[in-house]
Amino acid sequence: MEKAREAISMSSSLSSSSLSPPQVPMELHVTNREKLLKSLRHHLSELSRPLHGFVFLQGGEEQTRHDTDHIELFRQESYFAYLFGVREPGFYGAIDIMTGESILFAPRLPADYAVWLGEIKSPSYFKERYLVSVVYYTDEIARVLHDHFQGSGKPLLFLLHGLNTDSNQYAKPAEFEGVDKFEMDMETLHPILTECRVLKSELELAVIQYANDISSEAHVEVMKKTRVGMKEYQLESVFLHHTYMYGGCRHCSYTCICATGENSAVLHYGHAAAPNDRTLEDGDMALFDMGAEYHFYGSDITCSFPVNGKFTSDQSLIYNAVLEAHNAVIYTMKPGVNWADMHMLAEKVILESLKKGCIVVGNVDDMMAKRLGAVFMPHGLGHFLGIDTHDPGGYLKGAERQKEPGLRSLRTTRELLEGMVITVEPGCYFIDALLLPAMESQSTSGFFNQEVIGRFKGFGGVRIESDVHVTASGCKNMTKCPREILDIEAVMAGAPWPLEKQPPSI
Repeated sequence: MEKAREAISMSSSLSSSSLSPPQVPMELHVTNREKLLKSLRHHLSELSRPLHGFVFLQGGEEQTRHDTDHIELFRQESYFAYLFGVREPGFYGAIDIMTGESILFAPRLPADYAVWLGEIKSPSYFKERYLVSVVYYTDEIARVLHDHFQGSGKPLLFLLHGLNTDSNQYAKPAEFEGVDKFEMDMETLHPILTECRVLKSELELAVIQYANDISSEAHVEVMKKTRVGMKEYQLESVFLHHTYMYGGCRHCSYTCICATGENSAVLHYGHAAAPNDRTLEDGDMALFDMGAEYHFYGSDITCSFPVNGKFTSDQSLIYNAVLEAHNAVIYTMKPGVNWADMHMLAEKVILESLKKGCIVVGNVDDMMAKRLGAVFMPHGLGHFLGIDTHDPGGYLKGAERQKEPGLRSLRTTRELLEGMVITVEPGCYFIDALLLPAMESQSTSGFFNQEVIGRFKGFGGVRIESDVHVTASGCKNMTKCPREILDIEAVMAGAPWPLEKQPPSI
């Protein structure tokens, strides 16, 4: 216990940041609406359909905790956030396809809202704040849309309904009183709006870059404060504190994965049944997967390092295997490159390194054919990133997932396009549930050096994850964490990051 207290004391000094939260211009969402409108009009014109009707979305509602009156911290529904940037719950939004006019519908709040929750804002406040054409109340939706409709017959609503291929759940179409008085199209909007989200504008990229900058800085703080004897959740709290205190990030992109020792082989560690509560032990590898969210846009970064600040030879072997895969993928990425090929490249680089380290033996191409790479890296190489950590659009309509181990976990198999933001996150893990069957299987047992691989029981795993923007001629790594072993060891020993480069000696 004394050791833990000492560790906490050593890590409690106040840190600072070179960053400050930026003001995000609402023009970002104006641009998003214009992009959707252009794509939708083009689609309708190709089908010789009239250019009238409304894109109509329902924003998120506040949720209470089970049957209590405890209101969970609200976060806007992602498609609604993309188009309108509204942070408050209970809103609806429409875009008139013919005129391009944008309409927000705000909830009509009761008078006692002002007593408990603050000033009741006027429609003109929301019009100015969110740069929309006009604002009405939600109890006026049916009347306003009927009044604005310029076609014949029932007004047409393009509602959001479609499959999220990451969650396997469907987007919920808007519901409101009087919706039965409208014609509804629930097929057209979802694929077009999803594809709009796949390619990021310069304004979106700036917000994602900021989320990466503050998250990278926070990961460095975690490295500096990590000590044997601490709890995993204490380092989670260092990250959350830094991104909120200095970065203004009230939301995290996802539940933090703060895994050490054998926990680092649990791919989605950190959930309620495994709540980042292990004590760090000398000799452990840490795998910290954490990303902050700012103005809806997220980051997703993983750093792996030894908790005592010094890599052993075995830790260096596995870490460098993953780092070489990470770097090889980023070096190869550019528009037109197929993402499944990048996954296979990462697997091959890792297997080649494991062969050099005598963990596996034999021909690497034969290992690839037997899908041995999926034993060490069962997850996909990465995923789209934006307003959602797993941003939609990974699989176009009609595309089928591959069925082979590892490849079936890919969240996209598309060819890269300029403007995509995608995570590159190769990993190498020693997971008994995968290793033991593979070591016993007649088709793969001969690839394992049984004597050497025994050293890695309980090792856990290594993952290195960066957020990468696909550019016209290649890509840009938006993440700014120490990656080389010498850099990590220097930062953990107290060196400033980025490291000051020494001038060459004469």
